[in-house]
Amino acid sequence: MAGASSALGPRNLRPVSQLPDRARRLESGKLPFDLLAALLSELPPLPPEVRLGASIGEDACGIDVPGGTLVVAADPITLTTADVAWLAAVVNANDVAVCGARPRWFLAVVLVPPGTTEGVIRDLFASLSRALGDVGAALVGGHTEVTPAVNRPVVVGQMLGLVEEGRMVTTEGFDPGDAIIQVRPAPIEGAAVLASEAAERLDGVDAAVLAEARAAFERPGVSLVDAALLATELGAKALHDPTEGGLAGGLYEMAAAAHVGLRIDRGAVLWFEPGLAICRALGCDPWRTLASGTLLAAFAVDDVGRALEGFATEGLDAAVIGIADAGEGVRDTAGGTLPWPERDEVARLLATR
Repeated sequence: MAGASSALGPRNLRPVSQLPDRARRLESGKLPFDLLAALLSELPPLPPEVRLGASIGEDACGIDVPGGTLVVAADPITLTTADVAWLAAVVNANDVAVCGARPRWFLAVVLVPPGTTEGVIRDLFASLSRALGDVGAALVGGHTEVTPAVNRPVVVGQMLGLVEEGRMVTTEGFDPGDAIIQVRPAPIEGAAVLASEAAERLDGVDAAVLAEARAAFERPGVSLVDAALLATELGAKALHDPTEGGLAGGLYEMAAAAHVGLRIDRGAVLWFEPGLAICRALGCDPWRTLASGTLLAAFAVDDVGRALEGFATEGLDAAVIGIADAGEGVRDTAGGTLPWPERDEVARLLATR
């Protein structure tokens, strides 16, 4: 369960009942890091079959069952109206795949406001079916409802997959000295969402660049299933799918999950150029911009060469962008601190529409 970040780190959390600011009003986006972590810390002990439960930085849970570990992820799509059903399937498939499991079964809760036409519902299901075909999963259940509780279509997805016993990958499974590899550039999803949802503010962006950003959901794409499963085969010790909070948020979530520090080489980071152009036009920080489509992977240093060769063979851009150490938080190689992403830039910009 990935959480947004704040100035309060995982090592000095207090129970939520002791947090001084109970009247704090929350902005749109993920819950603040300190609040989510405090809530999770008050949960009762997990039953023994739960291999991985709700935790900061983890993308899914793992439950031991006969034949392996059932990996389950749940995520809604709320920041955009574009391809919400398609995105719900792909984003949840990513969360299962970064645990080393192939996505197999999908449940969808589809909520639409009164007055929605039957054609809209048919289009949602057609889009969902296309996405599930792309990731190799099947729709097995869920719920549909017309309700005044929403003012636009909302799709909440739940994806399940099965991984062999002992082969589940977690965000926390790496150590000081391990290398951090970025696979595929950022921000891909942020570029696509902003190109669609903030189009009226992008008149100054070159038309070809804008068209490339709008097509980014599928080219280069936000699906990480193949990349994550390849990384697992190549020996990744940990995998993470940075989403809200962008690349910075994903790095902080990895550091928090593993209780390590990360030193990042800013110059080595892979950027999606249309995403950078849109961020410049809108005055937002690409480090904190919705980053689905990018994979973060931790490898033992001795395995880095083979991993980079394996990604290159499959046509995947990859680069070593940092290393883990015994500290905490995220710093750059010059010693500066990478700022906590208090709020995703997409959520911030779209809240002002």
